[in-house]
Amino acid sequence: MQLILLEKVANLGNLGDLVTVKPGYGRNYLVPQGKAVPATKANVEEFEKRREELMAREAESLNAAVARRDAIADQSITIRAKASPEGRLYGSIGPREIAEALTDAGYAVVKAEVVMSEGALRRIGEYKIDLRLHADVECQVTLEISEEE
Repeated sequence: MQLILLEKVANLGNLGDLVTVKPGYGRNYLVPQGKAVPATKANVEEFEKRREELMAREAESLNAAVARRDAIADQSITIRAKASPEGRLYGSIGPREIAEALTDAGYAVVKAEVVMSEGALRRIGEYKIDLRLHADVECQVTLEISEEE
């Protein structure tokens, strides 16, 4: 399936690139999210008319993400959870809980921006959590999981 990207997509391409993706990825994610449109002749012409507007919107999005990174970078948050005497959590801490903790601390973060390549956290301790705020903007925060008293 050939698509025209309407914004930069990590590991795929930049604004305006003509990319070939698997039909399910295009149909179920890129097109519904507004990240791409099918590469028809009419869509190519429409894209060329809107190119400046889309580039300005992309630059604005990048600047906003950089400002958020500067505010969030190297912050430390604490989440309290029930744990066994050995330090294992009853349950786990995932992207949703981390995003909520950051939002409660005054930093607007959504679940999709929290990158947890090793999966949910199940032990008390201190962790470095990666945040992807934009395709080009990443930062780290420190998460401390402590036992609820």
